[in-house]
Amino acid sequence: MTISYSPCFRPLKVFPRSNLIRSSGTQTFKRYNVVACTKKSNEDISLGAKVDFLLDNVKWDDKGLAVAIAQNVDTGAVLMQGFANREALSTTISSRKATFYSRSRSSLWTKGETSNNFINVFDVFLDCDRDSIIYLGKPDGPTCHTGSETCYYTSVDEILKNPEVEKNELAMTTLYALESTINKRKAETSSSSSGKPSWTKRLLLDDKLLCSKIREEADELCRTLEENEDKGRTASEMADVLYHAMVLLSLRGVKIEEVLQVLRQRFSKSGIEEKNSRKS
Repeated sequence: MTISYSPCFRPLKVFPRSNLIRSSGTQTFKRYNVVACTKKSNEDISLGAKVDFLLDNVKWDDKGLAVAIAQNVDTGAVLMQGFANREALSTTISSRKATFYSRSRSSLWTKGETSNNFINVFDVFLDCDRDSIIYLGKPDGPTCHTGSETCYYTSVDEILKNPEVEKNELAMTTLYALESTINKRKAETSSSSSGKPSWTKRLLLDDKLLCSKIREEADELCRTLEENEDKGRTASEMADVLYHAMVLLSLRGVKIEEVLQVLRQRFSKSGIEEKNSRKS
């Protein structure tokens, strides 16, 4: 649930040509040179009052805390988890920097205050019960004190398979797991290896083959619309387009996160205006 506050009251109906203000019932009242309205807009209420209203409606635990999770706005990666109290949440909203409450130090702390790896908050969400918080933002650098991109890099499955081997494996969504695999194949292309190369390696080593496949797969995706093929076929062709395009991104040294950031920055723009700005 995104943070919002809109107080709702039953409005009065105003008839400007008469000297009466009529409610939605049958009773009428004398109208003088006074503008009356029981519905207050957000502009009429100070930001401080709205924040106070919000804080009053969070279900803090008996210690006045709630779980606060920081999440990357572009990758969706869960960066870290901490706790927030009223002041920490209020500070986050006003400063746009992820701020938590340290239970060990009994004080507020802003992520990055010593490392400068701040988490710049774009929005704050509450869950349906209003007892946990998500700071949706963009990190300036590694989030974990170990230097890892996130605090979540220990796979339970890997521990169960090899209890004696400690692996640093980030929790990745499907898109970023694919990007990681492509980058591994890219690193392997510099070393000589026997045997038949993988399809990804072949694409990485042959620009013309890669570009021809992107064009081919894009055409097949369009044909699923033109020929009214089923949804499964469309999903399959889009997966092919996405995969081959990500191989090209890897070759160009562009992260998928950079692409998503560009898309996010276009959300508030007209597509026509954005295209025209690129031409200029």
